[in-house]
Amino acid sequence: MENSSLKDIINNSSDSPLNKLKKSIATYDKELAIISFNELIKEKFSPVLILEKISEVMRLIGKAYENDELYLPDLIGASDTMSAVLPLAEAEIIKSGEKIHSPGAVVLGTVLGDIHTIGKQMVGTLLRAEGFTVYDIGVDVSAEKFVSAIKAYNADILAMSALLTTTAYEQKKVISILQEEELRDKVKVMVGGGAVTEEFACSIGADGYDPTAPGAAKLALKLLNK
Repeated sequence: MENSSLKDIINNSSDSPLNKLKKSIATYDKELAIISFNELIKEKFSPVLILEKISEVMRLIGKAYENDELYLPDLIGASDTMSAVLPLAEAEIIKSGEKIHSPGAVVLGTVLGDIHTIGKQMVGTLLRAEGFTVYDIGVDVSAEKFVSAIKAYNADILAMSALLTTTAYEQKKVISILQEEELRDKVKVMVGGGAVTEEFACSIGADGYDPTAPGAAKLALKLLNK
């Protein structure tokens, strides 16, 4: 691992709960993540600040992955570890009444007929690391369910994944229904997955495409001019 900042986090020998939490994300240690999170809460540490520190480490991991210093299993491991802490942090934020600044709300899902989840999970984790409020509505999602979620969550961005060529055109169907419902101008549409190319994204009227999870997170910021 060549990223010096990640090296510093991993090699830090401090027993402070915050350092242990950051190290847990960088070393994909779920048990340590939960223990150190609970220690921080006992010490009255701000859950919003905890989330910010986790996100900082996740962004470093995303950058290292983008630079070919880390690989997909590393990204998955870090994502799983962050996901173990997220619901705990969110519950504490609700209890505390603290507010999180979010650049926008994202509805995320894999299209109808497709049950692949890894790519979607990576994108969701890195969107959260950038501060987005992410509503992951799962896999095998119908066009109607995507549209309902956009309305329910007042989404700024719709992010759809399709790994299979046989399901990629579901993305076009969703965009068509958004147009029929007069919602297309109210939401930016990002598409991705193994079956999708930039040319295909343009042909179905999507606002953006990126082949990588870190790139997708940056694209979301760009689409909202953040």
